[in-house]
Amino acid sequence: MKLELDAIVELGKAESTQNLIRNFFLAEKYKKGSPGAPPEKVKHAAVIGAGVMGSGVAQWLSARGVTVILRDIAREQIDRGLANIEKIYADAVKRGLMTEEKAKQGRARICGSTAPMELRDVRFVIEAASEKMNIKKEVFRELAMEAGPKTIVATNTSALPVSELADVTVSPEHVIGMHFFNPVSRMKLVEVVIAKQTSDETRERTLAFSRQIGKLPVVVRDTPGFLVNRLLFPYLLDAAELFESGLEADKIDSALVQWGMPMGPLRLIDEIGVDITVDIGNTLERAYGKRDHVSAVLLWLRDQQMLGRKTGAGFHKYEGKTHKPNESLAQWRRGLHGEAEGAEGSNIPRRPSGLNEEQLTNRLILLMVNEAARCVEEKVVDSPEDADYGMILGTGFAPFRGGPLRFAEHFGLKKVVDDLERLAQSEEKFSPCEILRKHARGGTKFYE
Repeated sequence: MKLELDAIVELGKAESTQNLIRNFFLAEKYKKGSPGAPPEKVKHAAVIGAGVMGSGVAQWLSARGVTVILRDIAREQIDRGLANIEKIYADAVKRGLMTEEKAKQGRARICGSTAPMELRDVRFVIEAASEKMNIKKEVFRELAMEAGPKTIVATNTSALPVSELADVTVSPEHVIGMHFFNPVSRMKLVEVVIAKQTSDETRERTLAFSRQIGKLPVVVRDTPGFLVNRLLFPYLLDAAELFESGLEADKIDSALVQWGMPMGPLRLIDEIGVDITVDIGNTLERAYGKRDHVSAVLLWLRDQQMLGRKTGAGFHKYEGKTHKPNESLAQWRRGLHGEAEGAEGSNIPRRPSGLNEEQLTNRLILLMVNEAARCVEEKVVDSPEDADYGMILGTGFAPFRGGPLRFAEHFGLKKVVDDLERLAQSEEKFSPCEILRKHARGGTKFYE
């Protein structure tokens, strides 16, 4: 018992233990929210768009006792959405997460429809249509006419400006973002996106609804990429550029898995979908410039319809649950480098291909650290905890490292700035933001 006590005390002092204990208390904080009178429970909701995200959201709501109208423009899309819901319920029963009876009750709470329906009794409408602004605006114009005076209209967009959608409605104060993560049935995080028109009442009701349905909400301001995609994409896009410059996909991915990420960045691009990665990357590049540059390799994969796991090939080739390097992509890269040898003005990124594992992980993780610090500096989030816990929940950022900012403090903020400035000598996108420089100069921290 003496040996056990000594070992527990020693482990208790470790940085990883402190971070994991802190994560537990953060989960409790986000679960409970601020004290006050419990708001009225939401019984009826509508989901517009029966794609993968829309059907996933509808299934989640129905499993938590909310009746749902699932609406789309064509019957075949509704049928596909209902089939996806059936698959999620069947998988939950198979994995012992719910009984067949509970699944049956959940299915019965969903009503699929292609016709415009009266939504005045619906307290929440969640739009999950295509990620194209013109389509979303059209949906919001229609919803503004159909929804009741107290109905909150939320968009599930991952990167488009919520304020722009609010502008086309008659009650912009009732418009908000509710960005669910895929797969909805497994990802706990919801980014609650506050547009400039969103009222305090709408914000509080949305936070309460998020908790009612068993999600953990993090409040973010309406800026391109919000929190999670804004931090994640510089990391993903730089990994793609490193591959293009000559590093092997397996070397990049395994280095980040060893560091503590649930999967490597190139595998994650394959899971998200190369086409979606390019679309979001383009949106963010317009807002933030070179830190979110979409490289030629991603455009080539998209043009070849190698979109990742959903098409069987991306940075890796997929057969069932196994994957191996995509040889045709490796041939394209060899051809690209062969053509460029001796050519003046080559567009191939001149990045170090001889990086060791530590240099590789530091380079990629520090991009996230820098962006997380910017989000605190620009008040995209209310606190460093929001940035850190949002990334742990939304991306699986190594929980034992406590999130990007907590990791940066343990690593040493002066060393973070020194490393970023060294990288910035050849690549401007690494230039450290002002709040990091300020902490490094003053010896201060994000956390007391």
